Amino acid sequence: MKHESIETNSGLLIVLTLIVISIGGLVEIVPLYFIDDTIETVKVADKDTIRPYTPLELRGRDIYQREGCYLCHSQMIRPFRDEALRYGHYSLAAESQYDHPFQWGSKRTGPDLARVGGKYSNEWHVQHLREPRSVVPESIMPNYPWLLENKLAYKDIRSRMRALKMVGVPYSETQAEYEANIERFGQEVADMLDVEQAETNLLTQANRANYDGNNSHVTEMDALVAYLQMLGTLVDFTKFDEGYFAQFR
Repeated sequence: MKHESIETNSGLLIVLTLIVISIGGLVEIVPLYFIDDTIETVKVADKDTIRPYTPLELRGRDIYQREGCYLCHSQMIRPFRDEALRYGHYSLAAESQYDHPFQWGSKRTGPDLARVGGKYSNEWHVQHLREPRSVVPESIMPNYPWLLENKLAYKDIRSRMRALKMVGVPYSETQAEYEANIERFGQEVADMLDVEQAETNLLTQANRANYDGNNSHVTEMDALVAYLQMLGTLVDFTKFDEGYFAQFR
């Protein structure tokens, strides 16, 4: 059959197009019925290392979204050599399992932030957010000086955590849920995921780390830097054999 005869016959073109789309869809969908999970198992010493956000990190993520940071920064490292050389190990599905919505993105006006946590000091992040060109002269990122001035609103943090709990994030409200988190994540993490202790945990983390360099009050800068500093830090890839995560792809 000549290609021209297909292009000039709209009915035949539609049928063949639907057949191709159906085959492509089946290739994508059918394998899902033969695998147990689409999320990687990331455990060290029988504990999950991928955890939900702490109250302070959660507020930082909210501010990250509010300021539109996701419009210029992706959080998804592709499994290609050039990506790995620049950013590190490719992103795991497990690292985004508690994101609602996820921050993968497809546009990189700025660099990918999937593994930015621990790469720079708190002071660097504060200065970069306050006046980007003072640390990256070629940056086109806007200034965000108000983050240092605005006190962090956190009185509704328990409601925010309860909302996420409704979509599957394992924050705890009952003793049974708390004990399940101890079994799953360990005591220290389980304490941070307790909804009833959310405000206390938020203030404790902010005052202990002093992300913005000012302990007089908790600012939006504290929360945003706390969020940035944890990105990509929950998986220690040295604990896993080379190729371990490839089995989940």
